[in-house]
Amino acid sequence: MKYTAFFSLLIVLSSATIACKKIPSTSSGVTPTQTATQDTSTRFQNPLLTSGPDPWVIYQDGYYYVMHTTGGDLRLYKTKKMSLLGQSQTSVVWSPPATGPVTRDIWAPELHRVNNRWYIYYAAVVAPSTTHRMWVLENEATDPMTGTWILKGQVQLPDNRWAIDGTLLQLNGKLYYAWSGWENEIRNNIQHIYLCTMKNPWTADSPRLRVSTPEYDWEKQGMPSVNEGPEFLTHDNKVFLVYSASHCSTDSYALGMLAADASADLMNLASWQKSDQPVFGPNAADGAYGVGHNSFFITPDNQENWILYHANPQPGQGCSNNRSPRMQRFTWRTNGYPDFGKPVPLTTSLKRPSGE
Repeated sequence: MKYTAFFSLLIVLSSATIACKKIPSTSSGVTPTQTATQDTSTRFQNPLLTSGPDPWVIYQDGYYYVMHTTGGDLRLYKTKKMSLLGQSQTSVVWSPPATGPVTRDIWAPELHRVNNRWYIYYAAVVAPSTTHRMWVLENEATDPMTGTWILKGQVQLPDNRWAIDGTLLQLNGKLYYAWSGWENEIRNNIQHIYLCTMKNPWTADSPRLRVSTPEYDWEKQGMPSVNEGPEFLTHDNKVFLVYSASHCSTDSYALGMLAADASADLMNLASWQKSDQPVFGPNAADGAYGVGHNSFFITPDNQENWILYHANPQPGQGCSNNRSPRMQRFTWRTNGYPDFGKPVPLTTSLKRPSGE
């Protein structure tokens, strides 16, 4: 894999009406039809659910907690076995009020644990405008399926521009926040990846740094040109920022990656190197189109690394509810970089994650 130093491009961005839209919003959200995953002793097959765009997973106290975009609410899955996600406990932990600033187009929720409290980040339209901002809920309960979720409000990010797909990294005593956004609050044609430091889970305490912008042809498929869905991955002394590139309406949607030393100043653009090729992408021969918006997990015994991502089973399905969550194990190269391989066919029987 060749890596080249990243140089920012100052380009005008896209309008809210043509941004990389996840799924149509409904008042009640989208209820995915769960797959009847075969409960064998050692094997499973993808997809984990028949629908579930932008899947997110976190492991805590013996359980995996999973979220994905529904469009109209925040839904949480709780399971001891990721391969049996379709049979897990499920609860709508928050629904938007009938009126107010965060009532529709609720995208890409993520659950995080910071200082013994739970936080859910999500993007939503700020009424009466048509542009998105990041929002956050807090819960003091040990189990996020219980307790009370309190809306802390809009995440206070630098410059207060259009923002979606926020995620957190806790590293070396610092809290970092990455998201996809616009350079200016205007109608434009680019989504970038930004990074800042946080003084608490809802307030930034640094200017934003634009760490990635669509510059290669494989990042510019569809309109607008998109970098979105940033996710952190750490290994040994490296920090990786994996993101989704090109518009979600295209079959070419794929994952790109930036890398930095964990000891480096992550708020210095020179610390990051960007891949000039996708690190994981569509596999038409095996029924994986529009591959992206992923998350990662490590098995409880720390033996296996897995990627959770969405893909369409047929070409031309775009940003729809046909995007289903899939997972597969990945490995590490001798240089310390991840090797994600390629999406495995839905017909392939996979060994369950270690510990199941």
